[in-house]
Amino acid sequence: MKTAEDDRRLERLVDRLPPRIRSGVRWVRQPSRRWLRIPVGSLLTVGGIFGFLPLVGFWMLPLGVALLADDVPPLRLVRSRILNWVERHHPHWIEDGVRS
Repeated sequence: MKTAEDDRRLERLVDRLPPRIRSGVRWVRQPSRRWLRIPVGSLLTVGGIFGFLPLVGFWMLPLGVALLADDVPPLRLVRSRILNWVERHHPHWIEDGVRS
């Protein structure tokens, strides 16, 4: 289930991205962009699995899961766990009032 708390934490992480990437992520996360979000999330997830190769990175895996979780309900639990980990290990990433 999509929770307001997960959305809040995810938005705070998105706020930390560089402006161009931030606007792109927000654009892709719009409900009407489902047709694009699923393939982009899938490609990011696959790229993250092969993060040891050049031109891809492990950073792609959580971003892909976060995008796919908007449309694939079983991944919402995974996204929530990732956000819980971030909140425990890097709380300054999602503090109130943090803007890039």
